[in-house]
Amino acid sequence: MPTTSPGPRVSRRVVLRSGALAAGVAALGSTVPASAAPNTFAHGVASGDPLPDRVVLWTRVTPAPEATPGSGLGPDTTVRWEIAPDEEFRAAAASGTATATAASDHTVKIDAAGLEPDTTYFYRFTVVGSGAVSPTGRTRTAPADDARPGRLRFGVVSCANWEDGFFASYRHLAARTDLDAIVHLGDYLYEYGTGEYAPRSGPVRRHAPAHEILTLADYRVRHGEYKTDPDLQALHALLPWIVTWDDHESANDSWSGGAENHQPAAEGAWAERIAAARRAYLEWMPVRVSGTEPRLYRRLRFGDLAELSMLDLRSYRSEQVGLGPGLREIDDPARTITGAEQMSWLTAGITSSPTRWQLVGNPVMFSPLLIPPLDARTTAALTELAGVPAAGVPVNTDQWDGYPADRQRLLDAIVATGGLNVVFLTGDIHTSWACDVPVDAAAYPTAGSVATELVLPSVTSQNIDDILGTAPRTASVGIESAVRDLNRHVRYVELDSHGYGVLEVTPDAVQMDWMYVLDRADPATGARLGASMRVPAGSARVEPAAPLDPVVR
Repeated sequence: MPTTSPGPRVSRRVVLRSGALAAGVAALGSTVPASAAPNTFAHGVASGDPLPDRVVLWTRVTPAPEATPGSGLGPDTTVRWEIAPDEEFRAAAASGTATATAASDHTVKIDAAGLEPDTTYFYRFTVVGSGAVSPTGRTRTAPADDARPGRLRFGVVSCANWEDGFFASYRHLAARTDLDAIVHLGDYLYEYGTGEYAPRSGPVRRHAPAHEILTLADYRVRHGEYKTDPDLQALHALLPWIVTWDDHESANDSWSGGAENHQPAAEGAWAERIAAARRAYLEWMPVRVSGTEPRLYRRLRFGDLAELSMLDLRSYRSEQVGLGPGLREIDDPARTITGAEQMSWLTAGITSSPTRWQLVGNPVMFSPLLIPPLDARTTAALTELAGVPAAGVPVNTDQWDGYPADRQRLLDAIVATGGLNVVFLTGDIHTSWACDVPVDAAAYPTAGSVATELVLPSVTSQNIDDILGTAPRTASVGIESAVRDLNRHVRYVELDSHGYGVLEVTPDAVQMDWMYVLDRADPATGARLGASMRVPAGSARVEPAAPLDPVVR
């Protein structure tokens, strides 16, 4: 992460296209040494959760042909890890050994400590005995807490369904030279069986296993499949990732006690399935967790410029309310999307933040999306008679709209504190949005706004034109207009495109550039700029902006 002005970046030289590696691990400097055995490290390397003095390092070892993901087979294997400020590893900053076992699906995860803040590092793994060497990864630590960074830039992504297309968004992000980290907001993978959630013309590529994933072995196989994608591997090897999960890492529309896409009579106990999904996720992802009951929500700080609170909105939430009889249950103040402990952690962290910006990695949409927004003070009799929630009819009760009491708790804390710059970074909905978060949606803009929200499109997962089977920018345009008419705090909405975001954070503003790929079914597809929106410090308002300069491609 650069300080007062962006520092020099290490250039990318060549992207390896080794068939044994499933192609696509970036060789950061030189090609992989001759001693490397690509099959041994077929799933690449990754890093994540950068702190000023440490970063998580990850790899998976395949010590024998039978030791495939989820197999439970293969010998224990000792691996040496190294991290150094130079790609020749002349002077290691830290090193050690770890054992890859079948019990952890032969994954290795190290919290490498004793590092310098705001520093680029290179890392690698070596199998003790055989000498097989992994591809070299590159990562970067966060600025010190007392540092004053002049700029941060993150790639921001969500919702990557293997069967819906290729991960060109990851390739375009890997081609940039100006990013400090990747923020993934959930739906890193999908649980469906082949063809169950795919384009009308059929899967672009087929899932493994072919059936819906249910068991620990199934989830491990699916994670392994995703990490053979060349563009995903390359981006993991180039930058640290900061991740959280949404529903599809377990099952669609999951909540604390089940999921829409889980039928206990046929698929077993939800407790067993979610335990398997969580275990595989923690094995295969470069995420830092600790404790006997590890929690995924956590906070990372980048000097005095920004704190990033990553939320878990699946593990503790109440069951979703259906759109029909009983919809008024949404107004029950006991309903929660965060759980009481996470809400206390979130409000306390945001309201006591010492940084200029308070960023929230938020898996599902926070801003109201109502038909229409209603003023509870004047429409109580109408809503009581009509049987609709006090704020209006939500479009999607899986979002924060289904849990308005929790949303109000957080907004009340932000308003009471004052002087905050809260920006929600959101995935899940497969479409692009920029919203002012209103104090009262029915009275916007008169009542003002208290935060902002920037919502990313999917990497590949289906959006409006895909679901309707219409040409892009036809049927969706009218829907977008209707949404803006009913919800005036929505400043930008685009329902058709797939892609990624580039987020810049400076003391003066936060800006998002939405980048859209041209064809998700084409692995070599190009990308175009969709929109640029910024949030000036102290405004809690989104406004159009000039594209980030330079746009590095």
